[in-house]
Amino acid sequence: MVIGAIIRFIVSAIVLLLVGFLVPGFRIMGFVNALLAAVAIAAIGWLIEALLGRNVSPQARGLVGFLTSAVVIYAVQFIVPGMSVSILGALLASLIIGIVDAFVPTELR
Repeated sequence: MVIGAIIRFIVSAIVLLLVGFLVPGFRIMGFVNALLAAVAIAAIGWLIEALLGRNVSPQARGLVGFLTSAVVIYAVQFIVPGMSVSILGALLASLIIGIVDAFVPTELR
């Protein structure tokens, strides 16, 4: 279980680095910062899901989940050093991460 969580965070960090390369307005400096961002995104997402219910999670695949994911990505820039995200960058990152997650899920189901 711990190994699975570590692998999920590593995969998420790699996806964030890829998004940083592809998306204008989304910049993340280095693997360590991407790993910190992956942990922060997971923690904030878990907290939002616990407070507001599963319908606001990105796994809900609706507009609300997409926008919630974009807000979480935008907010994480204030926690993780070396990360800079514009509003458009957060929206595009949320879209790309959602597409990648559909093909390579980072959550054990």
